[in-house]
Amino acid sequence: MVFLIQNTQNRDTVAIQLKLDELLRGVVGARTSLVDLENLSDEDLALLHQQFARLQVSAAKSEQDAAKDAVVDGREKIDPS
Repeated sequence: MVFLIQNTQNRDTVAIQLKLDELLRGVVGARTSLVDLENLSDEDLALLHQQFARLQVSAAKSEQDAAKDAVVDGREKIDPS
């Protein structure tokens, strides 16, 4: 029974990985080198994790700055587009 459950989990993991790989390939600007990242060493994965953590902090700061810029005299700017 354990082998059946493990086999099912392994198949699900492979299916999810393939779906994610397809999404990475299809998104313009995505790093397609990430398609094969399950084969990276633990050290390389840790470095990549640090890169994404820095990107998240940077994106959050940019979002906060944009929100501050959108407010003028207590009112939100109206986007003309």
